[in-house]
Amino acid sequence: MDQQIVIVGAGHAGGSAAAMLRQAGWTGGITLIGDEPIPPYERPPLSKAWLKGEATAESLALRPAAFYPDSGIALRLETTVSAIDRAGKAVMLSGGTRLPYDILILATGARARRLPIPGSDLQGVLELRSAADADALKAALRPGARLAVIGGGYIGLEVAASARALGAEAVIVERESRVLARVACPLLSQFFHDFHVRQGVAIETGVQVEALTGTRGMVSGVRVGDGRVVACDAALVGVGAIANDDLAREAGLACANGIVVDLAARTDDPAIYAIGDCTVRPLPLYGRTGRLESVPNALEQAKQAAHAICGKPAPAPEVPWFWSDQYDLRLQIAGIPFDTAEIVVRGDVSAGKFALFHLTDTGVVQAVEAVNASMEFMGGRRIIARRKALTRARIEDLSVSMQQLAA
Repeated sequence: MDQQIVIVGAGHAGGSAAAMLRQAGWTGGITLIGDEPIPPYERPPLSKAWLKGEATAESLALRPAAFYPDSGIALRLETTVSAIDRAGKAVMLSGGTRLPYDILILATGARARRLPIPGSDLQGVLELRSAADADALKAALRPGARLAVIGGGYIGLEVAASARALGAEAVIVERESRVLARVACPLLSQFFHDFHVRQGVAIETGVQVEALTGTRGMVSGVRVGDGRVVACDAALVGVGAIANDDLAREAGLACANGIVVDLAARTDDPAIYAIGDCTVRPLPLYGRTGRLESVPNALEQAKQAAHAICGKPAPAPEVPWFWSDQYDLRLQIAGIPFDTAEIVVRGDVSAGKFALFHLTDTGVVQAVEAVNASMEFMGGRRIIARRKALTRARIEDLSVSMQQLAA
């Protein structure tokens, strides 16, 4: 009998793993289990093109619907897994069905962090992790409506930009002293803060949210620490995400703010792999581990798992990268700024076309944050992968091309 692979989670990571397994030569069974009613789709456009009506369900789909039956992939939608029986090598489905596996891949993703404050259960208090979430948010972004965005991270800024494009008002409420405080350097934070303000977004930083207030069960305001109430017609909570590692923890797998895996995406059970937002993984370029929430990471780990399962050579480690689109700005980030000593600006910040190079005390480039500067981003990825050191003067000199810097 053919060996069976069960993939729990039909998001970007799980859907990609199923396809990559077939590409890598897996001929056994593949069952892909998802709790949503639709096949795997792209999530980054949910805060941008989908909200603005520039994307369709077909354009979001990772692959055409016919791909799954044509590839011999059993797709089980609107189905959840309640438990893993490691000894019996089976998963228990929500309806009570027991589904055996030879190899299990956990691609359970992450869930939005909730605010443990009064009023968080009011109607109109929204989050953004799924297509259904995006539809609810889209309905709230009518012209003239006022959206309160709790949390000034990338999702919050992207949604604020989409709200303005749709004619809605937006106010961002952030408890830290600046937007993007946990994911960007102060210079980049200030650039995006100023750009959003010029587009009509109100931004309040250093503000603690105490409660959400409502009228007849519908949210109408955000009460902050000084007693003020910021009026709104809807509120988006974007204060981070929590890895969905509950199944793994209950099954006794090693977890540490995510499912612990190696560079083959393998857990401490040789029959179980984990990929995507739910994992804590090695970051070999930086000599540490971490949890990366990004499509590139989901794809890299899907490839790692598929190659390991199919006996293919391990893929080379990739430089982590991320992106965010806001208005006509494209931010592309290569690498992670661990252990950096200085930041060097290449280009013109005031013109909205620049890159920030994060260097160690020996000049090694750890990360590059590029705004409307795709050549710096692409060159930066090559430089980071090679662990190359650069001088401030050479980075700042625009007569030196990125091709020369990366050579």
